[in-house]
Amino acid sequence: MAIPSYIAAFKTNALQQRVKIAKEILKDCRLCPRRCGVNRACDEKGFCRTGKNAIICSALAHQGEEPPLSGTKGSGTIFFSRCHLKCLYCQNYDFSQQEEGRETTTKEMARIMLTLQKEGCHNINLVTPSNVLPQNLEALIASIKDGLNIPLVYNTSGYELVETLRLLDGIVDIYLPDMRYASKAHALKYSNAPDYPAINQEAVREMFRQVGTAQIDEEGIITRGLVIRHLVLPQDISGTEEIFSFIAKEITPLTYISLMSQYFPAYQASRHPPMDRRITPEEYDKARSLLIKYGLENGWIQESWGVKRFAGIHIKKNI
Repeated sequence: MAIPSYIAAFKTNALQQRVKIAKEILKDCRLCPRRCGVNRACDEKGFCRTGKNAIICSALAHQGEEPPLSGTKGSGTIFFSRCHLKCLYCQNYDFSQQEEGRETTTKEMARIMLTLQKEGCHNINLVTPSNVLPQNLEALIASIKDGLNIPLVYNTSGYELVETLRLLDGIVDIYLPDMRYASKAHALKYSNAPDYPAINQEAVREMFRQVGTAQIDEEGIITRGLVIRHLVLPQDISGTEEIFSFIAKEITPLTYISLMSQYFPAYQASRHPPMDRRITPEEYDKARSLLIKYGLENGWIQESWGVKRFAGIHIKKNI
C-alpha cells in the first residue's frame, strides 16, 4: 500500500509549519481568490460566511464518486458547508449557499477522518475545503497521531489561489478539481467569479506540478495524482473545447478526466435560460467527441439518461 504524502510531511515537521502559516493567513483571510481580509480567527465572516470553525454538512463512505475513488468500499467524503463560489445552479445549494451544517472543532474533524478509515474507505475526500484549509491541516495532524494512513483527496471547484495550494505541496495525494468555465462572461453570470478561467488554469497547473498524472493500482484504486472533472452545461456554457485544448497542450493528454452529464436546473437555474434545462444527449456526445479530438483518452464518462453508468473512454488494464 502506498504511504500517503502527509506522513512524511508530519515526520519532518513540514505539516506542522504549514498549519502555523495557514492559521496566520486566517487572521487576514486570503485563502481563496476573494481575499476578503477579515479576521476569521476572531470569528469574523467574509464572502464564504465561515468563521473560526469549519462547518460540516455530512460525512460518509461515498459510493458515487469516480470508480478509482469509490472503489468497493467507498470514498471517505466530508462535505464542508459554505462556498466561495456563488453558482446559481448549484446542486448542493442547501449546504453550499444556505445554512445547512454544523460547526465542528478540529478534534471532531480528526475523529471523523479516523471513523471513515475504520469503515474501510479508500481515502479521505475533502469536498470544498478551501475556506477551511487551516482547520483541515490541524485535524490531519491529530488524526495522523491516532493512525490515519489513507490518501488525502482535495475535491474542489478549481477556484483556488496558487499560493494557498502551495501550502498543500507534499500533503495532498490526489487533486480532484473542476474545470468549469472557459469564458469570463459565463463565470461572472453563473458563478459571480469573472476571474475563474485564469485562476482555474493556474491552479490546475500547480496541482499537476505537485502530484502529476493519476496513478491507479492493480485493484483499480487511485493512490496519487490529478483527476479533472468537467460538467457539460447547456449550450456549451462550460466552454468544453477550450478547456480540453488547455489540458492537452498545457497539462498532458494523459490526464484523467471525468466527463459529467448529470447537470440539472437546481437552485436558481430555472430563472436563467438556457440553464433551466438538462443537457441533451447530442450536447454530451459533442463534448465526448472533443476528448477524442484532443487525444484525451484516460478517464470516465457518466451518462445520466437511461441507466447511470461509468465506462472507460480508453480501455486500459489498470482501469
